[in-house]
Amino acid sequence: ANVDHPGGMISGHLLVNRVPGNFHLEARSKSHNLNAAMTNLSHIVNHLSFGQPLNQIQKRKMKKFPEYTSTAPLDGNVYVNKDYHQAHHHFSKVVSTHYEVDGMLSRKNKIMGYQMITQNQIMHYKEDDVPEAKFSYDLSPMAVVVTSKGRRWYDFLTSLCAIIGGTFTVVGLLDTFLHKFLKDKGL
Repeated sequence: ANVDHPGGMISGHLLVNRVPGNFHLEARSKSHNLNAAMTNLSHIVNHLSFGQPLNQIQKRKMKKFPEYTSTAPLDGNVYVNKDYHQAHHHFSKVVSTHYEVDGMLSRKNKIMGYQMITQNQIMHYKEDDVPEAKFSYDLSPMAVVVTSKGRRWYDFLTSLCAIIGGTFTVVGLLDTFLHKFLKDKGL
């Protein structure tokens, strides 16, 4: 936005039910007559996410999960309308994701977050219609559960014994085969 054509800044929270829905941003005023032909809804999405924000401890624990990256894919993106009578529409598929992270003394910590997949497209409007930036979302009825299990010391010990026992068996078989083969050849 510049001095001749100021823009607006919108900030807030929406409480929505777990059903598909949408919200629209439209240039409208009760006290001004807007020219629909001159409306430009170029915008920047600073932040758009679902669910409660994670605290610092939860964020640190989530670094274990590299797949937990699509929590806010629209953040920081700029959507510019190059022509009049058009606006961007954003479509998001939202999936709740439950993480079970190992805690102290084998206690599991459960962290719930939401992941999003988004698609964007430019919609064209008639000359007398006021364009609107539209954000549609669909909350999936299914959830993803991600667990993290570390290896216990006895799992490591069992694996080590299996490797040593397997190596001993293979060397014993090889020794028996070579001994029998060389004995038959008379060497």
